[in-house]
Amino acid sequence: MPPSVSTRPLAVALLAVLLGALLPATAAHAANRTVQGGRLDWGIKSSFQSYVTGPVAQGSWSLTGGAATVGGSQFRFHSATGSYDPASGAFRAGFSGGVHFVGHKQAGGGNQLDLTISRPTVRISGGTGTLHADMVSKNRGSGRATTSAQVPLATLGLSGIDMTGGSTPVALDNVPATLTSQGASAFAGYYSAGTPLDPVSLSVDTTAPATAKPEKPAAPSPSASVPEKKESAGRFEDAAVDWGVRRTFREYVTGSIGRGRWTLADGAQDGGAVFRFPQGKGTYDLGRRKLNASFAGGVHFTGADGLDLELAGFTARVASGRGTLLADVTTGGSTREDVPLVTFPAKGLTPEGGLAVLTEVPTTLTTDGAEAFGSLYRAGTAMDPVSLAVAVDAKAQLPALPDLGSGAELSRTPSARPAGTPATRPAAAGSGSRTALAVGGGAVLLAAVAAGLLVARRRRAANNS
Repeated sequence: MPPSVSTRPLAVALLAVLLGALLPATAAHAANRTVQGGRLDWGIKSSFQSYVTGPVAQGSWSLTGGAATVGGSQFRFHSATGSYDPASGAFRAGFSGGVHFVGHKQAGGGNQLDLTISRPTVRISGGTGTLHADMVSKNRGSGRATTSAQVPLATLGLSGIDMTGGSTPVALDNVPATLTSQGASAFAGYYSAGTPLDPVSLSVDTTAPATAKPEKPAAPSPSASVPEKKESAGRFEDAAVDWGVRRTFREYVTGSIGRGRWTLADGAQDGGAVFRFPQGKGTYDLGRRKLNASFAGGVHFTGADGLDLELAGFTARVASGRGTLLADVTTGGSTREDVPLVTFPAKGLTPEGGLAVLTEVPTTLTTDGAEAFGSLYRAGTAMDPVSLAVAVDAKAQLPALPDLGSGAELSRTPSARPAGTPATRPAAAGSGSRTALAVGGGAVLLAAVAAGLLVARRRRAANNS
C-alpha cells in the first residue's frame, strides 16, 4: 500500500501563492495618494438661498474665484488639492471658489446680511468627516464683520461609507451635512447648531506617489548652425476662448424645468463657470490690434422640454476695439454657420509677456444670437463674460482653466439619489474594480487551498482503507 500523503506541504505551498497574490495589492494601496483636480457640489442651504433672494431680504448672491452653478440650487467649487490614504481612509480635499450673499439693504448704504463662504475643504479621518470653509460675515445683531479661516462649518454623515481601498476618482454622493456650533456663529446667527444643511457631493482625482526614475543623460545641445524655427508674420502660436454662454441658461438646462444636460465635443473643456474652446488658429495684427481666430470644440445643450441647441466652430474677430464671438449654430437638425452670437469690448487686447489677454469682459447678445436661442433672450441681453488669450510667443503659456477632474461628467445633471443616502463606498472607476479583483482573486485562491486540502485528505483516507 502506498505511503500516506501529507497535507502540510500542499497547504504551505498554496498559502504562499495566496500571500504572494494578495500582498502586492495591499502594498499598492498602502501609500498615500495626492488629490489633484476635482469638484465639490453643494447648495449650502437651499432655503437660505430662497430667503436671500426672496421678498423679505430682497438680496442676491454672486460667485467668486471661478465658482459655478449646477442644477437649480447647487454651487460648484473646483480645482481640488489634498491627499488620500487608501489604507486608513484618511482624506483631505480643498477646493477653490466662493459664494457671496447680500440682503436687507440698509438706508445708509451696505447690507445687514453680508456673508461670504469660500474655499470649502473636506476632511475625513477615523470614520468622521467635517467640511471647513473660509467665512466672512456680518453679525445679525451687532453688524460687526468677522473674518475666519477654515471654520469647521458642518459635520458630514458618513454612515455606510467605507473610505478605504479607493483609487481614482474618489467620489461621495449626497452626504448629509449638519451645521456645527462654530459654523452657526460664522453663519451670522441665522441658524442654530444642529441645523441640517444641503447634502455634499464631490469627485476628485488622485495620483499615486511618484517613483524615482533613473536620470537620463542630458540631450546634446543643438548645433549652432541650425537656425531657430520662427512662425510666419501675423500668425500666433496658440489661443483659447472661455465663455459660459449664460449662467441662468445653464441652470435652466440642468434644473427642474429643462431636466437636461450638456455635452462637450472635439476638445472643448468644462471649467465649471465657463467652457473653454482651445487650439485657436489664425492671425493677429499687433499694430492694428486686429484678430481673426478659429477654435476647436463645441457644446450641445439638450432638455426634456425639447431643447436641442449645439454651438460649435467658434470664431473670435476683433477690430477697432470691438470683438464678436461667432459660432456654427445647429437647431432642429439645421445648421447656420458663422452666426454672430455676442459682441464685447476689446480695447485691452495688447500683448504682454507673450500673451494678448482679455479677462471676463462683458458680452451683449446680438439679434442673430437671440434668434439662435429661440428668442429665449432678447437682443441686447447681457450674456456671460468672455475671456480670450492669444499666445503671440511660442514660450507663452495660456491661463489655466479651473480643474474639475475626470469625474466632472458625474454631476452634470443633479443626482437621482435622494438626500441622506450616500454611496456605500467612494466611487473608484479604476480602483474599485482593482480592489474587487484583489479580493476576488484571494477568494479563488482560498477556494483552491480548501479544495487542495480536501483532495489530499480523500487520497489519504483512500490509501489507508
